[in-house]
Amino acid sequence: MATKPAIFTLDDDPEVLQAINGDLRRAFGKEYRIIRASDGASALESLRQLRLRNEHVALFVIDQRMPEMSGTEFLTQARKIYPEAMRVLLTAYADTNAAIQAINEIRLHHYLMKPWDPPEQNLIPVLSDLLETWQVEYYKPLFEGVRVIGHQWSPDSHRIKDFLARNRVPYKWHDIEKQPEEAERLLDLAGVRERPLPIAVFNDGTAMSNPENSKIAEMVGLRTQAEQPSYDLAIIGAGPGGLAAAVYGASEGLKTILIEREAPGGQAGTSSRIENYLGFPSGLSGNDLARRGVQQATRFGVEILTPAEVVTIRQEDPFKVLVLTDGSEITTKAVLVATGVSYNRLNVAGCDELTGAGVYYGAAMTEAPSVAGRDVFIVGAGNSAGQAAMFFAQHAANVNIVVRGESLTKSMSHYLIEQIEQTPNIHVLAYTEIFAVHGEAHLTHVTLINKQTRDTQKCEAAALFVFIGAAPRTDWLADVVRRDDRGFIVTGSDLNENGRRPRGFERDPFLLETSVPGIFAAGDVRCRSVKRVASAVGEGSIAVQFIHQYLGEL
Repeated sequence: MATKPAIFTLDDDPEVLQAINGDLRRAFGKEYRIIRASDGASALESLRQLRLRNEHVALFVIDQRMPEMSGTEFLTQARKIYPEAMRVLLTAYADTNAAIQAINEIRLHHYLMKPWDPPEQNLIPVLSDLLETWQVEYYKPLFEGVRVIGHQWSPDSHRIKDFLARNRVPYKWHDIEKQPEEAERLLDLAGVRERPLPIAVFNDGTAMSNPENSKIAEMVGLRTQAEQPSYDLAIIGAGPGGLAAAVYGASEGLKTILIEREAPGGQAGTSSRIENYLGFPSGLSGNDLARRGVQQATRFGVEILTPAEVVTIRQEDPFKVLVLTDGSEITTKAVLVATGVSYNRLNVAGCDELTGAGVYYGAAMTEAPSVAGRDVFIVGAGNSAGQAAMFFAQHAANVNIVVRGESLTKSMSHYLIEQIEQTPNIHVLAYTEIFAVHGEAHLTHVTLINKQTRDTQKCEAAALFVFIGAAPRTDWLADVVRRDDRGFIVTGSDLNENGRRPRGFERDPFLLETSVPGIFAAGDVRCRSVKRVASAVGEGSIAVQFIHQYLGEL
């Protein structure tokens, strides 16, 4: 529940402070919190903390005559913290001139003579009018989330924004160059002006310089440690296949834990639009698909760890022990590996140095505002590249799809090709590759090379999004399960050699079972799988039936 806006009162006289607070509480207590202070220094510190927590102050009711700091002096400082709040001075007759002067100096909205009896006539109508003005002209619904302050082209700024966005944590971005006043005010309030950017300011007012994803997860309440000593099923990877397996496993009574190193949704979660997924005729975003999957899994009692990464699996019959990067271990009866694939790196001059500063792997939808009205380039000819092109065409002046072959027809769905052809600011550059990328602090240009003519062309570029190839990143399983020469996990009958079962099996391996009984694989990480979202969901679902059969053998 959102915190109510505050009315802030300050008076060094305890009896007067109690009286004004009582009147305010009776009149406005249902809609506003009444916060009181008895000295200026502690009051200003309270205001700084309120602002760091992104809470609203609607009205100041401040005594003018105080020994250490006058009301006018206090409001001068308070106005810097809450410039939009209404300001009222409580004055004695002798303070009238100071109040009138304050109208000009600090834009005082009103002053009230003490005593104000009866309050229903002399206090409440005036404050009600001011509060109504504040509600209409200044009040914006409270933003409850993380505020990130940094440079647009900082790789760490991109990392933090991407992590928050993909984990569906609300955040607000403050560009130190485009919004210097607001960003610097927030840095001053947090007392971190001298610390390196980016800075993340959390709901409780805590400010951290360039926090790691694991620390961000801890601060925003994501679960990173297992709660139970053992499980029936541990799923590694929370893409569509892993989420589907989690939903089916938990709904069928298995004690299930889902472990994801980045964010639920996997590579599919970065897709701006999936339009050929059954049951969604208008399409849905990868983020929306992930959100729905997480909600379903959570409702059935799945424990989701993110970010958390498994580095190896150890066999302790009849259990499997997963070892995580932090040294912790999870014991489970069965394992499903659904880690999907990652985009290959673009091996051209300047690319590594500018990754996260204009060069991005995947759609990086958080960067859409930075490319508004400018040209972007997309490398790749698959569906993910096409979906990204359609998304960025809504923001960029031109979207250029760089394709090594003659067209998109061999690797992209027909519906996407048609949409691209009908979008005037998307251009397909056939027989073309990226030759080099250029820029100092961030990407400014790309050099293209035509594969047929070997001609090169240098073009301005706001961003380069890479969608080339896919690798399973399964080196951590090299000594655990059998893989093919590209690293994809071999399963089912493909494990048999010359009609003989693999070592350790007294039966034929189940369809999605690996070379280790009780360890299964589903989705893109599996050898011979169909690289589609629906296929991953299907494999994750049916894997649970084989896991039930395996558990029945124990």
